[in-house]
Amino acid sequence: MFDFASIHIYATDVLDQEVLLAFKGALIESLAAHGLSNDVTVTSRTAVGLPKLGVIAFVQPDGTVYQNLTSADAEALVRSHLVNGLPVTEKMVIEPQHLKRIKVITGLGVFRKQIRIALRNCGKINPSSIDEYIAADGYKALASALSGSPEDVIKTITDSGLRGRGGGGFPTGRKWQFAKAQDSDMKYVICNADEGDPGAFMDRAILEGDPHSVLEAMAICGYAIGASQGYIYVRAEYPLAIRRLTDAIEQAKAFGLLGTDLFGSRFDFDIALRLGSGAFVCGEETALIMSIEGFRGMPRLKPPFPAVKGLFGKPTNVNNVETFANIPAIINHGAAWFKSIGTPDSSGTKVFALGGKINNTGLIEIPMGTTLRDVIYDIGGGIPNRKTFKSVQTGGPSGGCITAADLDEAIDFATLSQLGSMMGSGGMIIMDEDNCMVDVARFYLEFTVEESCGKCTPCREGTRRMLDILNRICAGDGTMEDLDTLETLGEMIKDTSLCGLGQTAPNPVLSTLKHFRDEYEAHVKDHTCPAGVCRELTNFFIDDRCVGCTKCASHCPVGAITGWPNSMHHLDLDLCIRCGACKQACPVGAITTKPMERSVSDHA
Repeated sequence: MFDFASIHIYATDVLDQEVLLAFKGALIESLAAHGLSNDVTVTSRTAVGLPKLGVIAFVQPDGTVYQNLTSADAEALVRSHLVNGLPVTEKMVIEPQHLKRIKVITGLGVFRKQIRIALRNCGKINPSSIDEYIAADGYKALASALSGSPEDVIKTITDSGLRGRGGGGFPTGRKWQFAKAQDSDMKYVICNADEGDPGAFMDRAILEGDPHSVLEAMAICGYAIGASQGYIYVRAEYPLAIRRLTDAIEQAKAFGLLGTDLFGSRFDFDIALRLGSGAFVCGEETALIMSIEGFRGMPRLKPPFPAVKGLFGKPTNVNNVETFANIPAIINHGAAWFKSIGTPDSSGTKVFALGGKINNTGLIEIPMGTTLRDVIYDIGGGIPNRKTFKSVQTGGPSGGCITAADLDEAIDFATLSQLGSMMGSGGMIIMDEDNCMVDVARFYLEFTVEESCGKCTPCREGTRRMLDILNRICAGDGTMEDLDTLETLGEMIKDTSLCGLGQTAPNPVLSTLKHFRDEYEAHVKDHTCPAGVCRELTNFFIDDRCVGCTKCASHCPVGAITGWPNSMHHLDLDLCIRCGACKQACPVGAITTKPMERSVSDHA
């Protein structure tokens, strides 16, 4: 049927990896038996942002998607679809809500409110093939940019309204203009791929799934600002991304798309990789620059900004992976097209890593202005196990918590800031009734204390002092004065820290204090954790709803639960370490929590 086809295989759950390998092996054998080995390419990888559909296969060029595949389905898929041109209807994806079969994956409800720009090629092309990238309009934007003037390129990016997707949201076109205006014998372009937020993997997915889009965008930026050298600062913990980038750079050089005299324009541009060692603070652009220069990654005072004095003292433009991934699409389709998506102040789309207490985890890309309710319930599929939504944390350790009262608010830079949170790089963690918001604030603050570079006193000492207070509160030893101290310290740290890490570190604490003060007061006044999370304040009990399934006993790490199958189980409080594993494992909600009885001397 096809002169050339490609089949991309995904495991939509980690438990499906063995099934994926078996299906892939059977598929390759079947292709060989039908003489199609040279005409059909097969790739396999982990899915992002997909419902649990077992092993799925995405067939190009017609876009058909199959679900719940096993090795027994390989021969039928090859013979019917690839040889005879008849899709295997009974294995096509079923829309869960309406129980009807759909041909293409974008027909699923999880995708209907998404628009993929930064992720446009992820999962659709083989990231190791420059030929497939070129076939998907790859490097067309670079050729178009080089046929015009640098001023034209910057005007297009400025008119598009693209803002930095790394957290700050600074207008990209204006940033490029600042760098272009500098008079220097050498300028640099840096791609910030030092993704460090807990639960965030947006940049990683783009680097692994579409590395050429970043290379093309960096070359366009280099032409626009007058730079001839680019660096990609990528985390060493991303070995696949590093390998894909290394291969992509070599391919681009072999095709004359990096190096000297690109497209005969007399414009030279090259790119090199620099590996980071996992320091979260190196996500801040001046700390990143210090690291590339060979020094310890610590932020510098600004001004001067990198656009004036950056890498090796030369004008430098720094954008993150997602920002660059939007550039070729904007050049190809025009500023008006991109501006028509999103809101007037926040154009285009934003990629989020959706995680936590949500049915559909993974990467999503939504137009700016989409509501939180749409993300959580339409795209994310709602909260598992019929639990009640409690809060969503956006912006990772730098962001804040948003409650159910604001679920209908639009997601854009201004709105999230008004709600006491921020866009950040794109982490979005959903929490339900079983989450303790004091413990959540403590978790994020532990992260920022560990990652503080220590250069400035407010961040180094202030965040540690806040963490000490939170630890006391979670242990039931806090006071009402501690809550006031947390607010005072938080505001002081925000106002006086040197860089964005310290300036935003108190956000999780301040936002949870604002929206969930009753939980803080319960820990302080009643010495109890309403969610049953804080170990020092909680005892676990098994009630008469227990059906004797033995799941709680099998998950208990210390053998504190005993009982026979089909009979009520018992929990020994003297052995219990209050880890909560039994409560999460219980399918009938028979594990309950009660405040731990403490003496007056304990309270003191």
